[in-house]
Amino acid sequence: MSSGTVFLLKPVFLRGFSGSLHLVLLFGVFGSWVCQRFKMGNREGSKERFKRTRTLYYKQTLICCMGVCVFSLVLCLLNYFYWYRNGWSDEELVTLLDLALRTLAWGAVCVYLFNLGRPKYPFLLRVFWGLYLLISFYDLVIDVVLYRKHVNLPVQYLVSDVVSVVTCLFLCYVGFLGEDEGEDAILEEPFLNGDSNARNESESNKSKGGENVTPYSNAGFFSILTFSWLGPLISAGTKKTLDLEDVPQLDPSDSVFVGYPSFRNKIEAECGTISGVTTLKLVKALISMAWKEIILTAIFCMMYTMASYVGPYLIDTFVQYLNGRRNFKNEGYVLVSVFFSAKLVECLTQRHWYFRVQQVGIKIKSVLIAMIYNKGLTLSCQSKQVHTSGEIINFMTVDAERVGDFSWYMHEIWMILVQIVFALLILYKNLGLASIAAFLATVLVMLANVPLGAVLEKFQDKMMESKDKRMKVTSEILRNMRILKLQGWEMKFLSKIMELRKTEAGWLKNYLYTNAVSSFLFWGAPTFVSVVTFGACILMGIPLESGKILSALATFRILQEPIYNLPDTISMMVQTKVSLDRITSFLRLADLQSDVIERLPRGSSDTAIEIIDGKFSWDLSSSNQTLKDINLKVQHGMRVAVCGTVGSGKSSLLSCMLGEVPKISGTVKLCGTKAYVAQSPWIQSGTIEQNILFGKEMEREKYEWILELCSLKKDLEILSFGDQTLIGERGINLSGGQKQRVQIARALYQDADIYLFDDPFSAVDAHTGSHIFKECLLGVSSSKTVIYITHQVEFLPAADLILVMKDGRITQAGKYNDILNSGTDFMELVGAHEKALLALDSVEAGSVSESTSMSKEVGNMSSTNGVAQRQENTGVETCKTDDTVGTKGQIIQEEEREKGKVGFSVYWKYITMTYRGILVPFILLGQALFQLLQIGSNYWMAWATPISKDMKPAVNSSTLMIVYVALAIGSSFCVLLRSMLLAVAGYKTATQLFSKMHYCIFRAPMSFFDATPSGRILNRASTDQTAVDLIIQYQVATFAFSSIQLLGIIAVMSQVAWQVFIIFIPVIAVCFWYQQYYIPSARELARLVGVCKAPLIQHFSETISGSTTIRSFDEESRFRETNMKLTDTNSRPKFNIAGAMEWLCFRLDMLSSITFVFSLIFLVSIPEGVIDPGLAGLAVTYGLSLNTLQSWVIWNICQMENKIISVERILQYTSIPSEPPLVIEENRPDQSWPSLGEIDIRNLQVRYGPHMPFVLRGLTCTLPGEMKTGIVGRTGSGKSTLIQALFRIVEPAVGQIKIDGINISLIGLHDLRSRLSIIPQDPTMFEGSVRSNLDPLEEYTDKQIWEALDKCQLGDEIRKKDAKLDSTVSESGENWSVGQRQLVCLGRVLLKKSKVLVLDEATASVDTATDTLIQETLSQHFSNCTVITIAHRITSVIDSDMVLLLNNGLIEEYDSPARLLENKSSSFSQLVAEYTFRSNSS
Repeated sequence: MSSGTVFLLKPVFLRGFSGSLHLVLLFGVFGSWVCQRFKMGNREGSKERFKRTRTLYYKQTLICCMGVCVFSLVLCLLNYFYWYRNGWSDEELVTLLDLALRTLAWGAVCVYLFNLGRPKYPFLLRVFWGLYLLISFYDLVIDVVLYRKHVNLPVQYLVSDVVSVVTCLFLCYVGFLGEDEGEDAILEEPFLNGDSNARNESESNKSKGGENVTPYSNAGFFSILTFSWLGPLISAGTKKTLDLEDVPQLDPSDSVFVGYPSFRNKIEAECGTISGVTTLKLVKALISMAWKEIILTAIFCMMYTMASYVGPYLIDTFVQYLNGRRNFKNEGYVLVSVFFSAKLVECLTQRHWYFRVQQVGIKIKSVLIAMIYNKGLTLSCQSKQVHTSGEIINFMTVDAERVGDFSWYMHEIWMILVQIVFALLILYKNLGLASIAAFLATVLVMLANVPLGAVLEKFQDKMMESKDKRMKVTSEILRNMRILKLQGWEMKFLSKIMELRKTEAGWLKNYLYTNAVSSFLFWGAPTFVSVVTFGACILMGIPLESGKILSALATFRILQEPIYNLPDTISMMVQTKVSLDRITSFLRLADLQSDVIERLPRGSSDTAIEIIDGKFSWDLSSSNQTLKDINLKVQHGMRVAVCGTVGSGKSSLLSCMLGEVPKISGTVKLCGTKAYVAQSPWIQSGTIEQNILFGKEMEREKYEWILELCSLKKDLEILSFGDQTLIGERGINLSGGQKQRVQIARALYQDADIYLFDDPFSAVDAHTGSHIFKECLLGVSSSKTVIYITHQVEFLPAADLILVMKDGRITQAGKYNDILNSGTDFMELVGAHEKALLALDSVEAGSVSESTSMSKEVGNMSSTNGVAQRQENTGVETCKTDDTVGTKGQIIQEEEREKGKVGFSVYWKYITMTYRGILVPFILLGQALFQLLQIGSNYWMAWATPISKDMKPAVNSSTLMIVYVALAIGSSFCVLLRSMLLAVAGYKTATQLFSKMHYCIFRAPMSFFDATPSGRILNRASTDQTAVDLIIQYQVATFAFSSIQLLGIIAVMSQVAWQVFIIFIPVIAVCFWYQQYYIPSARELARLVGVCKAPLIQHFSETISGSTTIRSFDEESRFRETNMKLTDTNSRPKFNIAGAMEWLCFRLDMLSSITFVFSLIFLVSIPEGVIDPGLAGLAVTYGLSLNTLQSWVIWNICQMENKIISVERILQYTSIPSEPPLVIEENRPDQSWPSLGEIDIRNLQVRYGPHMPFVLRGLTCTLPGEMKTGIVGRTGSGKSTLIQALFRIVEPAVGQIKIDGINISLIGLHDLRSRLSIIPQDPTMFEGSVRSNLDPLEEYTDKQIWEALDKCQLGDEIRKKDAKLDSTVSESGENWSVGQRQLVCLGRVLLKKSKVLVLDEATASVDTATDTLIQETLSQHFSNCTVITIAHRITSVIDSDMVLLLNNGLIEEYDSPARLLENKSSSFSQLVAEYTFRSNSS
């Protein structure tokens, strides 16, 4: 063979040629990049266009090139260290140069591809791939030929050439045969483009989240293994702020739609019905639902545990290897391979274990929420008394979540045992019988943790108990904030919450300090166990060698986690058991009796409703029945009126027809579909249209007709968004009358056979009430059955059947004239009504017909003559807002969500809130000293003990132990100090944030509460506050502590081998790049979790309060489906957060494993004797936890940013614009103010927000002092707004109100509101006692309270109760009738005795007789006061001194009733005529 041919076979030629080719590639790529930069300006547009058309297998190509680059780097470094030890040759230098050039060239190709702006790979690159394939193939053939000739060839040449051929085959395939992939499949450039096409595309993708199922569903093995299926979502998060539409739907197997039915079937198969479930059966059903995942995670858990002990097991062998003991050739590289493989298994199994348990947790939580919700829909009224709505919501938000979170802990118990067994085996191998001492020390530490765990659990239980009480009160206060502000009670109720928080904070303080001691035990445990073990070795005479000591120290560090986690695990088990018991006890509550009503097929009977010998009771345990001896038969098409005094059982009668009241005996038959209108309107959050349709399809003609029937057309014209106006929580932005009419419209749209109306006229004005009665109740099809309760006697004559109720019995039944003379009960009601009508005698019967026809146009009439004051519509702003208002005009805005990075100011405010942050440096110093002393103690043991038995120790055993113990005690003291300081800082910060937020919420204007659903505020007061109390201080501290630990490990490793920095620095850089790449998505997903939780809670809360209405419309299945959709929506970001976290951790683990392996390779490659084997072993001991710690630091950065969002959300609510001051010292009115009570209104213009239309449009009038003024007008005319302006609930935009000459806008709110009294439209009672409801500020004696009760006709009723004034009032006064609640409100004003009294529909919910009583009481006790009455009953205002008639925010008429009635064409005359006409028609 010629010498030329021989040279072509030599590695020097092959490597040299390869290196030259890579150098050419490097220059080519650089040149191409420079050209591209110059042309960039001309091709900007096309680049954008191309960027969306990537080439086939683009990502795989990029990964492949990166792989070649990393492989070349590792090979280069390996060869460098190997040859550095054994000397250099020309061939080796050329090979090193080739590998270095390869690394640079392929790195440049990666960068080039990453910024590729073309639809095809460049020609130069494809030519290079072709040439490189030929050379690699040639090299491989030469390697095989030389191998067959038995030429000794380094193994890395063969590996390198095989790798090169495989990668080049793939690259050539995609370079020459690949075609365009077309549009990027998922979430690519359109989000960044500014052109209209992209925007349209983006718009059409709005519902993407709704259509796209998570890529996890169809991911391949490799994608699942590496969590690559999350790549598109994380990539999208770097380009835009993620919204819910961007988050894909759950995999069907994780959706509650699939999980819940099978779970319910398992429970029903086991227990028969849900009510028969026990805790054990519930657990069995949950396990059988997720058994596959549980077994899989158990396997992962076991593999992880085994892999984590490989390192400690091999350290001694590694130290002995470094010391020169070789068992076989290449032992070092085999050890490195085993270390790396164990790390790989540890990383993969841990990541998939963590992800799968979270997946199981989400499924379990979802099915439990669905089950609790469904139970809430079917609960009987008696069962509801057992739990308040707040407690039921807690089952869902706290207990179900806790059971779901237990999935983290489900393998801990058996895993702790396995870990202890493995640890003892390793210790026994290294230290013999001293391992028994280690075992006893471990048990001792665990036992020390148990009482601490029990104490912590007790404190946590007490804290949760206190929190529940606080949340219950907060929830009730938020619901009734308007009445608190009207009465000027808000600061008293704030102090009530602060008192409850004080109790909670006491337990929190105990918990945090005990936790500090627990933390001290955690960090001190490994040191204590090691001191005991090494002490036992010395006492037993077991020789201590550095390898064995290092193995033991690594083992102790692994044991630290299970020792610490045991009490936590036990505590979590106990908490989960408590939560399961609570959920089970709730599921076991009695449902509504299913057999109360016998439903007959539609059209099968002439009778619509029949009750035979019915006996019913809300409380079956009570001997006092609610309804007795009810016999009733209602034919189809009948109109049935139900009347009676307050508390006579009218509403209960309707409820028993709905099947809501438990039946003692008798029969109830019902034929046909039903619709129900409740006395207290139940309105859902959503648009007006959604409330009316209530799940039905839109039929435009029918819909418009019903709007007309219910007089809603005019109201919708006034609202900026018409029927698309979003209604606030509990219909907050609608007047009482509007809510009632929306309810009626909802019932009519159902087109039911039977309509049940519970006093629908009380909240609407006389004209509207009359219109609704005629059109809706009498005007519906003659085949429809209508049963209505009413207190207005004038609506009775039109009924086919009147039922008179008294004490739960039907005392009279028949037509109006038939029963008028047959009993006293009906006579009393009619007599009271006729007495009220005497005041209207001035109206002549002859004018009735004329005025009735005119009253149809009452809204459009011009002002009448003889009216004291008149205002024109001209020049005044119209009610319709400008089209440019946009969605901002809606009262309920989408929840405010910060976007982008959490600002540094949030962190700064948090850490400097307590003592201006002075504790922070001391906490950090404590941790730094602890780390220093820990490393010092381990360094001392490694240095002072011999490598092997035959070497002499550096110090004697007593010195060894004394120094070690001293360092251990010092480090433990540092931990105790920093734990205590951290507890102080965390507690003080949480307390301050709580106080600031609550003060700002209570001082916020009413508009804030109108626009903010209470769920949002409650979320901050519970979930976010809990995070601030218990989590965030540890999260911030853990980040700082783990960073200090990481620096310590790096310091130790660099002491042994500084060369580790060559790879460590780029790895850390890549880790931070990954963290920066990941965090935008994670941050927004965490925010979305918070945002998605509120609608779920709100929907549940609304369902509980409106369950009767939902059941009466047979809409349960639709509400269940909505709940499941909201549950899945809440789970979507959670599922993706879990996956994204593991996506990041997997990559960080891999990178840190590379660092660790690199340091091991360096240690086995350097010549023997260069480095102390004991110190090298110490570096490996610390290096074992490097991957965990490195990813732990990055993980903590991410977690800290996710958790700090709670602080951000609380800080949002510490900057709410406040109401004007409660007291203005320099402008305080006299104690006697107001002495006369004259109210002077000048050009008053009011609106509810800057984007909203004006509701009052320039009122000017004077309400005389010590006189009675009635305010009347159609629903929505501005009556209630005027009252709100008087109390400054709404500040005037223009104009002013003066009381006795003092401008009310210039004095403090508390001074104003405490001097005025109001009986509001919605009667409100708070949970507590009768006494606390009448006198929350505790200003009056019992005697005064009894007097007030007697005056308002409630004294006798309360004396009947055992507890008298301490009689309980349940949540929202549910155990009192609406009429009784109204009388309690009357009692409050009788106690207060203000000079100005406002009655806002005060007698709407009581019968005429009670109304008359109230009017007489007021006349008697407020004769010398200014009384302003808003009323729909003409009889309530007819005896006023003056009448103010409002229309569309303007004064239409203002004069004395007599003067207005004289003018037959006045609007007031027509209202009276309408009222009398309706009362006299029979």
